[in-house]
Amino acid sequence: MIPFFHRRFLAGALLLAGLLTAFPPERAAAQDAGAMQISWEVRNRFRLFREERDFLLHVENARNRSILAAEQSLELQSEGRGWARNMVNRLCIDLQGRVNQPCTRDNTKENYLTPIDHPVTVRLAGAVPVGATCAWSFDDGDGPQQSTFDCAEPINLRVRYGKQTVASVDVSSGSDPTQRVQTEIQVRDIFVAGLGDSIASGEGNPDRPLALSDEGFCFRSYLGTAGAQYYRPSRAGFKGGRACEAPDTLANWQRYSALWFNSPCHRSLYSYQARTALALAVRYTHVAVTFLPLACTGASISDGLLGSQRARECPPGKTGVCDISVNAQVAELREALTAARKRQPERTLDLVLLSVGANDVYFSGLVADVIVETATERAIFRRSGVMASVDDSRDALARELPQNFVKLREALKPLVGGDLSHVVYVSYANPALADGGVPCRGGRAGFDIHPSFNADPQRLARVSTFVDTEFLPQLKGLATCTRGALCRDPEADRMTFVDSHQAAFADHGFCAHSGNDPEFDRTCFAENGQSFNPDIVSAASQPMLCGRGASEFRAYLPRARWIRDANDSYFAAMTYPQGLPAASQPTDIHDATWGVLSAVYGGAVHPSAEGHAAMADAALPAASAVLGLDAAPPGVTRGLLAPLLPGARQ
Repeated sequence: MIPFFHRRFLAGALLLAGLLTAFPPERAAAQDAGAMQISWEVRNRFRLFREERDFLLHVENARNRSILAAEQSLELQSEGRGWARNMVNRLCIDLQGRVNQPCTRDNTKENYLTPIDHPVTVRLAGAVPVGATCAWSFDDGDGPQQSTFDCAEPINLRVRYGKQTVASVDVSSGSDPTQRVQTEIQVRDIFVAGLGDSIASGEGNPDRPLALSDEGFCFRSYLGTAGAQYYRPSRAGFKGGRACEAPDTLANWQRYSALWFNSPCHRSLYSYQARTALALAVRYTHVAVTFLPLACTGASISDGLLGSQRARECPPGKTGVCDISVNAQVAELREALTAARKRQPERTLDLVLLSVGANDVYFSGLVADVIVETATERAIFRRSGVMASVDDSRDALARELPQNFVKLREALKPLVGGDLSHVVYVSYANPALADGGVPCRGGRAGFDIHPSFNADPQRLARVSTFVDTEFLPQLKGLATCTRGALCRDPEADRMTFVDSHQAAFADHGFCAHSGNDPEFDRTCFAENGQSFNPDIVSAASQPMLCGRGASEFRAYLPRARWIRDANDSYFAAMTYPQGLPAASQPTDIHDATWGVLSAVYGGAVHPSAEGHAAMADAALPAASAVLGLDAAPPGVTRGLLAPLLPGARQ
């Protein structure tokens, strides 16, 4: 026997079907397009954000825009101070990288890795009669929840994770027949992990860049004479010894650091991995995205992904040598997934975003070889292993990287159910191209923050050619099991590979300039490499030759260059090199080692926020395809309710 409720629904459905067959197909389609339907979306669906206002800011700026265009819009809205500067304190992961369990999101405590329910907003859309009344029912199998509201009112509720909720609404309007609309609600919670090195972590883009002082700060040169001192902008708020002869404590200096949402790894919300995960949540309204960022600047496959590594920087407030060890990323991911499956056995890792390999071939050493010119510094860097040649990198590319990739592949495979297509490998871009792929010509422009810097044109050309013709093609082969890569089962071992952003970067290397660049950049960063006051007396109070205050610099404004140069790195992050081995640590805050590394240790020759947004634009279609997010949504059932028989109950 068919229950009365369902008999009425069936009769109404048959009546509607009969009416539709009486119309021509095009008229029926037009009527269906304007018909009532239930729409729903997950609220605050990027679960890293604790407060919905932060998510809605991104939704609003993403309307009909690419991720890059949205980033540029947000940069202008924030007047170059960056949209993440306050959001960084409102996350479900703390500044030490620990997941908050539980995390209070919009006044509700949730388990971050294993949510039991999700907040959704449900609306009746389409040709809704004015003043109609909606009797709503939501049933997840444990009995319906019912309520009646004006049909113009949205309904907010929480639906259970992993269960389908049937939503139905009876629409009453005057003497018109009551109509019923029904749909199914099931939130898909996507678990995304981010792994890799400084390109993956967002190096160069602190969530809250430091504030710069308009006064100077003294650095010593390696030569050690008074005449070898030089001044560069100081950190705003620092009242200690700014002169080389008046040193102060590191603890005092550190209080005015840039802020990252994870200092030991320089993880940033601007990273392409965070932006890709966020874009998935913005674009697909029926999903929630649980993002676990684990990438760490300085990571290689062996030291970082498969093994532990030294921290890049201690959290602000910690003094002395930064001896924090960062756990292996794969082990961290495995532990998180195991803990999640104890609570929800069906929980899976849906997607891994990955960029790694540059540190395996000593890319930072190549950068040092290109930009450090003076003989003293070059000799010191060679002895300490900081500098590498193209031949050194070529040897590592042929011998070490393929073997390391085999180990990484085997470590990741069980975490993604044996199918490495769920690992989206996002390749690097050549940082030294502009004007449609012409190599940067070198020089001091953008690198005059330190007296020993000068990008040598010949060395730069060699590195650029090596990157384009050897390094990037080899990486693609390793990720896709081509070019002789060591893959046991190419079909299962092939990662999803993304490199479509490389063409865009060919116009936006570190030497790119535009008349639309920020006024401070055009006025104060001289193309002849003479941006800073060479007089150590007057530079103490006015370090910029342009006569403007360094505090006017804005790290997050649209620029032609999508690659941070050394000046950008110093002005945005000014990172004290705490993460170096003890033997290489600066002796005090004016030390020559810190003077050199302050410019490059915080992200020189790394993508800017715009660059990361362009990378995310390339990664998003690949991630969507792997996750199958563009499949058609389930259909909507509509019907007219038959009139109630006398004495019958609804």
